[in-house]
Amino acid sequence: MSSDPNPRPTHPPRTTLGDLAARACPGAAWRGREPESVEVTGVTLSTRRVRPGDLYAGLPGARAHGADFAVEALTAGAVAVLTDPAGADRLPEGTPTLVVDDPRGVLGAVSAEVYGHPARRLTMIGVTGTQGKTTTTRLLEGGLAAAGHVTAVVGTVGTRIAGEDVKTALTTPEAPDLHGLFALMVERGVQVCAMEVSSHALVLGRVDGVVFDVAVFLNLGRDHLDFHDTVEEYFEAKASLFTPQRARRAVVCVDDEHGRLLAGRTSLPVATVSVAGSDADWHAVDVHPSPSRTDFTVAGPGGLRIEAGVPLAGGYNVSNALAAVVAAGEAGLEPAPVARGISGLAGVPGRLESVHAGQDFEVVVDYAHKPDAVEAAIGALRPLTEGRVLVVIGAGGDRDTGKRPLMGEIAARLADLVVVTDDNPRTEDPASIRAAVLAGAEQVPSDRRAEVLEMGERRAAIAHAVAQARPGDIVLIAGKGHETGQEVHGTVHPFDDREVALEALRALPARPDRRGSA
Repeated sequence: MSSDPNPRPTHPPRTTLGDLAARACPGAAWRGREPESVEVTGVTLSTRRVRPGDLYAGLPGARAHGADFAVEALTAGAVAVLTDPAGADRLPEGTPTLVVDDPRGVLGAVSAEVYGHPARRLTMIGVTGTQGKTTTTRLLEGGLAAAGHVTAVVGTVGTRIAGEDVKTALTTPEAPDLHGLFALMVERGVQVCAMEVSSHALVLGRVDGVVFDVAVFLNLGRDHLDFHDTVEEYFEAKASLFTPQRARRAVVCVDDEHGRLLAGRTSLPVATVSVAGSDADWHAVDVHPSPSRTDFTVAGPGGLRIEAGVPLAGGYNVSNALAAVVAAGEAGLEPAPVARGISGLAGVPGRLESVHAGQDFEVVVDYAHKPDAVEAAIGALRPLTEGRVLVVIGAGGDRDTGKRPLMGEIAARLADLVVVTDDNPRTEDPASIRAAVLAGAEQVPSDRRAEVLEMGERRAAIAHAVAQARPGDIVLIAGKGHETGQEVHGTVHPFDDREVALEALRALPARPDRRGSA
């Protein structure tokens, strides 16, 4: 993995501050030296990431103004500052400065211009939805690569460019970092980029300056209500991706009401998909599930049939794979080779990921950390066993508190044993988070409720669930998936559910009825 915290092209284009202002923010005022004499080769929001030749964006914030740190940026090699009038007044006399009323509003366009609009030289596929963004983009990346395309992927699990992992901090990086990544992709010969597009990214302008060739909508459930006031506001944020300013074509799953609403109102050319028999252009038919994969046939317009599969259980993963295949086709690529490539993949990190140590039951780690995802994960696993489903679950701190009891209720209603534990408490009291999850579990009538235990220490909770498993059972460890740390009071402690589960499995005593194979 590349350890560079600010990956950029080795040979960035060069532009003058004057040309940049004229093309990306006409009407901007400037202060200091003549803008035609200042040459810019990069953009950054962070003084810690400044490189010589950068334009430093000093944005107003909730607690401080970025312009207050401009001297540090200039000392590190920044050649100019982009800010608002209040920020400009804080700068040393003579500092080359572009002044606009809303610097964040032009940051995407400015970043795209500085790096020579690299996204225009890529086939861009953006994926949004409450569930499945990571799986769909990773399936796209793997399927496209197997079909012979040089690919990149940007999202929750990280960024990968032409097969090399690149460290990034956010699901969707800030606009300067994102356009720098695109320029690096172009430099490395990437042809297609699949990326997750979160509601935060859309509202905060992180994908400004990008027009996606294809935008994909998967579904919408309850999430991020700590950021959006209502589900309707959350939907409108997602829907803003499906406008001519942000995308050229759309692929929309119409198996929920929000997908049907979006498909009916977008002005983009739209291809609809369904795995639930809804009226759509594309369907998944002849679905054959198994514990580790699901095979199916893609049925498209004009009687088209494509044999397909996904290396994951669950109908929702069939939906993700179907959306990936159709998105490739809508982007002008041949869908059948992509479908074959997806079928041959090993899986997606932290998404129904199996952990094996020769045991006679299944252990599965999944990122499910919201109500719909918990229900979908348990629902995917339940048909795969005649035994029990045991669930380890918690809820994140400093996030939507309303989803905690919902998650507890779902787990207690659908599982046989539930161990309520800590997820990422962040700055909250872990016991109060667990209490909210347990309160939801108590809403299930006792005659239909799983056995519910509270065990705050996550390592102990995982070990307990693993120790309780019998032959044929499935243990689902929900919430953290691919994550490799647990955040407690501002400190991220090393913690990987997959590694902890493997330790618990290896610590099991031998028993006569354990018939697993190594």
